[in-house]
Amino acid sequence: MAFSGLSSVDFCEQTRLSSLAGMIGRTPLLAVHLRWKGQRRVIFAKAEHYNLTGSIKDRMALNILRCAYASKALKPGDLIAEATSGNAGIAIAALGRALGHTVRIYMPDWMSEERKSLLRSLGAELHLVSREEGGFLGAIAATEALAERRDDVFLSQQFANCENCNAHEATTGPELLGQLASIELTPDAFIAGVGTGGTVMGVGRALRRAAPHVKVHPLEPAESPTLSTGYKTGSHRIQGVSDDFIPSIVKLDELDSVISVSDGDAILMAQKLASELGLAVGISSGANLIGALAVQDQLGSESTVATIFCDDNKKYLSTDLAREEPVKPDYISPDVELIGFESIPYEASTPAAASMIA
Repeated sequence: MAFSGLSSVDFCEQTRLSSLAGMIGRTPLLAVHLRWKGQRRVIFAKAEHYNLTGSIKDRMALNILRCAYASKALKPGDLIAEATSGNAGIAIAALGRALGHTVRIYMPDWMSEERKSLLRSLGAELHLVSREEGGFLGAIAATEALAERRDDVFLSQQFANCENCNAHEATTGPELLGQLASIELTPDAFIAGVGTGGTVMGVGRALRRAAPHVKVHPLEPAESPTLSTGYKTGSHRIQGVSDDFIPSIVKLDELDSVISVSDGDAILMAQKLASELGLAVGISSGANLIGALAVQDQLGSESTVATIFCDDNKKYLSTDLAREEPVKPDYISPDVELIGFESIPYEASTPAAASMIA
């Protein structure tokens, strides 16, 4: 959309959506150089903390809301409701308010204080749900009950909405392919932690169309192996992944083996990325880097393995990410020497980028 002068702008939904789209996606790809097991290695990670609200969830939120407007499922004046562990709710709140909607967020009460404060600062109505009230499942049930009582409620339903996966199949995956192609590489594997599963499913589908051999691995906390067991078990500190259930959009039969990472190891790696490389990312980003190294070990140290740095560390400064974490014998992060990183920008001229949703 060309700038047409303040006095002539009609701030309709399409104008607002186009403006929001300019602030989401097209993130750098980072080539993280490190040394592990005596070998120089490179892991590629999309820097998703450069999105509007600081997380990859902006991509999903934009696509869900844009498609909902196109289908008339979402109308001006509707209330938008979502159940979330934080990042998706923050994205829905920011985009929903920018589009002029009231936004109501239901979130488990054990999420970080920063998440709660950010949601309130974005004008969302925040409803906290305790474990006794059902946790994540209780939050989802609360949104559904709200929609049954009122006919002006739009449920974005991040855990079940196929537009979540489609957002990454249309944007994140093609961007990654184009950026790797710009340095004459194709992916051998992709790994990402599973919250809703939209990222791993959508990116995986895009990568496999271009490179059928690619391995696509979901990641979960070792302390709470929901994907491996099929049900919630244990507790963990990697907020945003391994919630109380396996979302319906996750198709494990389309994915390769589940990779497990200890939450303490993830915290230590995220701390190292910030303190040694200046990459202020969240705990799940530390987990993804460790998981990517584990996959690279299986395929060979020269293999091209990609992952996601999902969000920044600002939402975790009241959590164990900001505290000293004890080292356990099976952790690998203490043995990883971070050397530096290179930034591979998004180029709109790349073949993969040409297929992006505008």
